[in-house]
Amino acid sequence: MTALFLSVSRWRPVAVALATVLLILGGVLAQPQPAAAYPFWAQENYATPREATGRIVCANCHLAAKPTKVEVPQAVLPDSVFPVKVEIPYDLNTQQVLGDGSRGGLNVGAVVVLPDGFTLAPPDRIPEELKEEVGNTYFLPYSETQPNILLVGPVPGEQYQEIVFPILSPDPGQDKSVSFGKYQIHVGGNRGRGQVYPTGQASNNTVYNASTSGTVSAISPQNGGGYTVTLLTESGESVTETIPAGPELLVAEGDSIEAGKPLTTNPNVGGFGQVDTEIVLQNPNRIKGLIAFVAAVMITQIMLVLKKKQVERVQEAELGF
Repeated sequence: MTALFLSVSRWRPVAVALATVLLILGGVLAQPQPAAAYPFWAQENYATPREATGRIVCANCHLAAKPTKVEVPQAVLPDSVFPVKVEIPYDLNTQQVLGDGSRGGLNVGAVVVLPDGFTLAPPDRIPEELKEEVGNTYFLPYSETQPNILLVGPVPGEQYQEIVFPILSPDPGQDKSVSFGKYQIHVGGNRGRGQVYPTGQASNNTVYNASTSGTVSAISPQNGGGYTVTLLTESGESVTETIPAGPELLVAEGDSIEAGKPLTTNPNVGGFGQVDTEIVLQNPNRIKGLIAFVAAVMITQIMLVLKKKQVERVQEAELGF
């Protein structure tokens, strides 16, 4: 018995260490890892996606302009669910340049900046018809303190030409910081990759221009795609231009080129669009008052007509017709 106790005691530290390692590994595997997509970069570096100029920050990286459409109700009642439909149209046959230089389908994304107090509707408040329009779209709040700003994407453009946001309006009777009136909604829609990375470096989805005037003295392919273009200036200095995989060269050896002129084609087929609209948070008492006023006017008009008919009949009787 003593020998067995000593044997168990000897292996107990090993068992504890092994259990600790397993717990740590299990926690790492179970803990969701943060994604490295560029919307997260914007969330970490911008307090709000809308700058003081009114421009949404997505336009800082997605330089091309493309149309974006939004459809919202003209007015909504407090504590009600309504849809915000964002359309991001583009030719589905179009393919973009991917990070490795190959071609692929376009991703899309959208950001909706709602007035304070407006939030994403809870699942149990969304009507069944609206649930069918929303589908399996995953909505992400811009930050914990800004639930009125919602993000979607990047998602496959073939499936999300239209993104429907189910929105819950606030109730001024419950939230004193909100009042009835007209509010603005700011919407941004993007399709395709950006021309500039968040770090400021140009991506391979843009045109590359010559940094100086000169003659193309050499073009060397790079490992993994792309080219190295050497320009010989008039002073005899050699300037190297690095072209990543993706854009197609427009120059050949021996060509002369001026500073600022394109060395490559522009492979970008996507772009970003911003649209602003308005919505009215309507007081139901005002609607009731309007209905009562219209009903009173209609009843008054009917009574006047009936009174006129009565007077005409009395006049006919007095004249003996």
